[in-house]
Amino acid sequence: MRRASIALVSRLNRRKALVPFLARDFSCQFSSAAVADGPPRTSGAAPSATSRSENVNTHVEKPKRVSSRGRTNEKRRQLEEAFESAKTSNEMLAAFKEMEGEFSERGLGLALLKLGLQLDKEGEDPERALAFATRALNAFDDVKKPNLSVAMALQLMGSVNFSLKNFKESLGYLSRADKVIGELAEEEEEGQVRAVLHGVHQVMANVKTALCRREEALENLKKCLEIKEKMLGKDSIEVGKASRDLAEAYAGTLNLKEALPHCLKALQIHGLRFGLDSVEVAHDRRLLGVIYTGLGMHEEALKQNKFAREVFKNSGVGSDRLHAGIEAANMQIALGKYDQAVRTLKAVVEATDEDSETRASVFVSMGKALCNLENFPDAKRCLEIALGILGKKEKEDPADVSKCYVEIAIQYETMNEFENAITLLHRALKMLEKLPQEQHSLASAYARIGHLLMLTGKVSPAIPYLESAAEIMSECFGSSHYSVAYIYSNLGSAYLELDKPHESVKMFGVAKSIMDSALGPQHIDSLEARKNMSTAYSALGMYDSAVEMLQEAINGYERHGPAAEDELAESKQILEDLKKKARCGSLEEPRSKPLLLP
Repeated sequence: MRRASIALVSRLNRRKALVPFLARDFSCQFSSAAVADGPPRTSGAAPSATSRSENVNTHVEKPKRVSSRGRTNEKRRQLEEAFESAKTSNEMLAAFKEMEGEFSERGLGLALLKLGLQLDKEGEDPERALAFATRALNAFDDVKKPNLSVAMALQLMGSVNFSLKNFKESLGYLSRADKVIGELAEEEEEGQVRAVLHGVHQVMANVKTALCRREEALENLKKCLEIKEKMLGKDSIEVGKASRDLAEAYAGTLNLKEALPHCLKALQIHGLRFGLDSVEVAHDRRLLGVIYTGLGMHEEALKQNKFAREVFKNSGVGSDRLHAGIEAANMQIALGKYDQAVRTLKAVVEATDEDSETRASVFVSMGKALCNLENFPDAKRCLEIALGILGKKEKEDPADVSKCYVEIAIQYETMNEFENAITLLHRALKMLEKLPQEQHSLASAYARIGHLLMLTGKVSPAIPYLESAAEIMSECFGSSHYSVAYIYSNLGSAYLELDKPHESVKMFGVAKSIMDSALGPQHIDSLEARKNMSTAYSALGMYDSAVEMLQEAINGYERHGPAAEDELAESKQILEDLKKKARCGSLEEPRSKPLLLP
């Protein structure tokens, strides 16, 4: 998109209608017409042919004089041509330095913009790019009537501030750019306005993702896809890429049902454009495997993953092949094929570099497979190897390392080594708290610490962790996301343990409402939420409400058939106890169940 922005500036340079506010000297710079003045005319009559004939042997004609203005314009034309022909940022900077002495600051506006865009595209010196972007915006921004150049300068300011991690400032400039473009929609050429608008929404999506406002970022990415479809056609390569980007974003918010059609669309387009054996199609299939895994379609996930790995192998794309191999093993683990997963990982580890993060990831997954095989000694050895590698990478790649720590903590939890798990999660927290773009991972770590504290009987200390997790997760994914519901459910269980049934009913009620909306009232976890609410109502002595809520859960379990027969039997027993309690009033309260975090 940055390359497209630079090309657009070059087109703006040749359109006088877009730069009426520029000084006259700079408007000449972007004109294809000659700018040199003709020779000055005298007020007297032109000499006669006779006079010239008479003086042909005795008079040498003087060269025509060029006016001072003409010489200035000619020099400026040469300078602008040198700037336009520059290919690299160094060449552009050298040409621009020559221009600075000849043009006013306002007259330099478009050159400043183009240079800023070039530096932003290269990404090596964002501070310098910011300086040029600021000058460009100042050159354009005092014009009363909005124009496309102002919008482009604002978009550039947003992009550079994003590179500098000035996220709030970036959003401010991008919002202004969006507003300017909205005012220009009916005045400018539609294609050019759309091109700039796409750049604005693309950077907005990046900024919001960095701020962990992922649900909002989805709206910007959908707008990017819509613009590309209108500009380039629904089957263009760029639309294929935008569809995959949107699928990845949906997968990042765990909204896999929405991710699936966009990934399939990308696969279809790339298959037509590049061929089914292409690397682009392999990337689509690898993502499709991840999506199918999340949807519980593990066999289909393995099928897509296998195809992707074969293409990566034949194309020599080693790193993608290794990561796809790890994903394949995780799919096999999900299918209960633990021995097969171990064999897959042994093949992958042989191709990894010593002390690489990829190697650490292999041992994390191998530990998971061995843990499921209840081979705890070997599982611990694998996790220790992974920890040894990851400890050296904390400063280099804190985001990925912290996520691995969380995954290892889950394995320790499976082996009932809760203190080791909590210690490792705190280690992850220290890194995640410094990474604003990883707020969702931070929320997950808080939630898991709270969950583990509850399991070890430390209920009161668990509550602040769970509350922080709910707050951060709501900011990341929205307050109605199902991941938030699991945290509220654990809060409900915690308050019930602390003999605070009123708070418990409130938390369980929030969890139930979210699950009904996000998962559907018949989802197994939505039924568990009803069961927990029944327990809280019973603790308050509200037996009629408790019976009603539990009956809803029982009706749902019956629809699930054999898959929920244990839950059904337990719920029916609790219902009988509740009915007795309603009559007699003094049976021990059933315990609510904290829902396992997704």
